[in-house]
This record gives sequence, structure tokens and C-alpha cells, in this order.
Amino acid sequence: MDTIFALATAPGRAALAVMRLSGPQSRSMLAGLGVRIPTARRASLRRLRDARGRVLDEALVLWMPGPRSYTGEDSAELHLHGGRAVVESVGEALVALGARPAEPGEFTRRAVLNGRMDLTAAEGVIDLIEAETVAQARQALRLAGGKLADLCGEWSERLTTLLARQEAMIEFEDEWLPSSLDNQVLAMITELAKEMAERLEEDAGAERIRDGLDIAILGAPNAGKSSLLNALVGREAAIVSARAGTTRDIVEARTVLAGLPAVLADTAGLREAGDEIEAEGVRRALHRGEGADIVIAVLAWDAPPDDATLELIAQRDCVVVAGKSDLGGELPDGFPEDAIPISARTGAGLEQLRDRLETEATLLAPVSASALLTRPRHRAAIRDTLRWLREAENALLSELRADALREALRSLGRLTGRVGAEAILDRVFSEFCIGK
Repeated sequence: MDTIFALATAPGRAALAVMRLSGPQSRSMLAGLGVRIPTARRASLRRLRDARGRVLDEALVLWMPGPRSYTGEDSAELHLHGGRAVVESVGEALVALGARPAEPGEFTRRAVLNGRMDLTAAEGVIDLIEAETVAQARQALRLAGGKLADLCGEWSERLTTLLARQEAMIEFEDEWLPSSLDNQVLAMITELAKEMAERLEEDAGAERIRDGLDIAILGAPNAGKSSLLNALVGREAAIVSARAGTTRDIVEARTVLAGLPAVLADTAGLREAGDEIEAEGVRRALHRGEGADIVIAVLAWDAPPDDATLELIAQRDCVVVAGKSDLGGELPDGFPEDAIPISARTGAGLEQLRDRLETEATLLAPVSASALLTRPRHRAAIRDTLRWLREAENALLSELRADALREALRSLGRLTGRVGAEAILDRVFSEFCIGK
């Protein structure tokens, strides 16, 4: 296997840059840099030299022999000074010694292949790197720490026991076996299926915590949608103009609600389009609203409620906003009674609107201290396992029940990567940054 290296810190000017090295030739490559191998897992100051003996840097060197390393292979870290010239010269020296630059996620991929972690823990690592909020980071830490792997290990043990008992009943059908054994197996299958179904229900919001919420702002032209977007995110993300139809395409901005990441989308005004470009903008606005987790429907204080926005409110649950409330007076006729009066200019009502959005966000993605099924892949594997457990429950023949239990065990193995790992490794590790 090749020996790989990569910069584990962000590129650019910095005080330090960490270069990671992993593979069977790691030790000889350190020697090739003129490094006397330090005590394992103890940082030691060493002078690095190239093949001509020229000094490249004075660096802290960490030597981590396998299998007790991140990748399970002989590994090292070079804590360099962060200048570009230093980093490039050390990289060139490693290439000259036979190392190659690592692909994205290759270090963690090797850790999976070498049994240092399972696939769910690897997914936790990438989620932790990409976490924007505390809720996301805590959820990722549970995965990276092996919580889902532990749960799947327990389920696998129980499935293995069930399969062993079922196969014993087939193998020794003519022998004396306790008459209650068949009922015990069925009861254990039912109990395990119940636990998995409960886990699917309890973790329903985990994907939203990881991916974030999609919030669409819809309403008539000039209703104040762009101003509202800017007020909620605290910056001028969208162009605001008194001219109707200024927003033709979707403008997105990120924010955080109740500890959850959210994307706010300002959309084109809902009306009969004057040209094909505006018509496409209206189509995109309606499509974005259909797929959004939360829709903010905006009505303007200085205009009667438009039919398109009222129709939208009637079709689905919306957070209704009465914009431009600084114009004064009572809530205009025809506005829904639960409309929240707000003024993007003065800030009036924005706190009430944010509280409402945070309540909606919490209902959609309750932050659980035990949520583990954070990806569609996780849920699909558990649903597939459940399907085979139901087949086992309803099987009329012992052989069919054993086959169903065997398939359930295989489905669960796909979750952790112990079965059919190659089919999903490329997809999972394509998300990683180089150096991890």
C-alpha cells in the first residue's frame, strides 16, 4: 500500500501547519528527512532536511506506529512553521522519497479498512468537521465516538443468537428440544423489531439537525420579503427596491434557529408574470415553497391580501407575517388573525417572529441527547432490517425464518460497513476534505 501525506490544517499563512503521513514507508521517509525517530506518541523537536542535506524546517515530529494510530498504519505528524514555502518544500521532499498526496478522506478510509473505526464513526468525523452549530457537533460526536456502532453491535449479537437458535431447531428437528424454544425466538424477534421501530421514530429529526432546515419566504411582489430576509439574518443578503419584481431568482442566506442551521430563501413575488423570466421566477418560488420545511407567507400592510398568498396559506401551514406594520393602524381587513405584525425598518415584531420560527424548528427537529440515525442511509438500513424481521415473524417454515434472520443480519451489517462496504465507501468519503 502507498504511503500518503497531506496537510491537515487549512492552507494559507499561519503560525503552524500540520503535515500528516501514513503508510508502510512512514518510518523510512522520516529517516529520509534526516529525522531520528522519536519516542512513540511524544512530540520531539527535529530538523528536517531534503535529499541534498538542505534544512527545510525545524519541526515538532510525532511518531505513531501502527496499529495504535488513527489509520491503523505507521503514521507521523510534522508540525511545521506555516509559511507556504516551508509546506511546499516538505511536500516536495516527501514526493521525492516515494510518498504521494492523499485523496479526500483517505486517512479515515484507511482507518475503516484497517478496523480502527466503522463506517458510521467515519460519517461522524465528517459531520463533526462540517458542524455549524452545537447541536450538530454533539450529534456528530456521538457517531464519531461509536455510539451507533455500539448499538448496531448489540443488535447484531441478538440477531446472531436468534439465528443460531433457529438453525438449531432446523438441524436437530428430530431431537428433543424444549417446546418453548420456538415461542422464545418469536418473542425475541418481536422485541428487537419493536426497539428498531422506536429508534426510527425517536430519531426522526436527526437528519434535519445534520442537514438544517429550509425556510421559504413567499408573498406578492413588494410585500417586503427581501427586507424581511435581511432583517432575520442581520445583513443585506437580498436587494431591496420599491420596484415590484426586483427578485427574479431565489436568494439564500444562512442563519441559526434554536441551535439548528437554517437556510432562508427569498423568492420572486407571486403574481401573473409579465415575461418569461419572471414566470420562471414564480415557478421556482412555488416549487421552493412545496419542498420547504417552513413557509413564511408575507402580506403587505399597505395592500389588500392577494389571492395567490391567501391560496398558499389555505393549502399548507404557514407562518403568516403582516409586513410594513410601521405604517400604523389596526391589522388590515382580510388578514389572518394569527398574522404577526412586523416592521423590517424598525425591527418591531421580529423577536416574536423569530420565537415562532424557533418553536416550529424545535417541533420539526427536536434536539435529542440520544439521536443516532442522522443520514438517509442509516434509516434505510434499519427499515430494511425491520422488513426482514417482519418476514421472520410471519414465516410459516423454520427454514424461511432462518433465511429472513440471515438477511436481517446482512442488512444491519451494511449500516456499519461490515457487509458490502465497497459499494458505499466512495460515496461516503467523497464528502471528506483532504488530510482527514
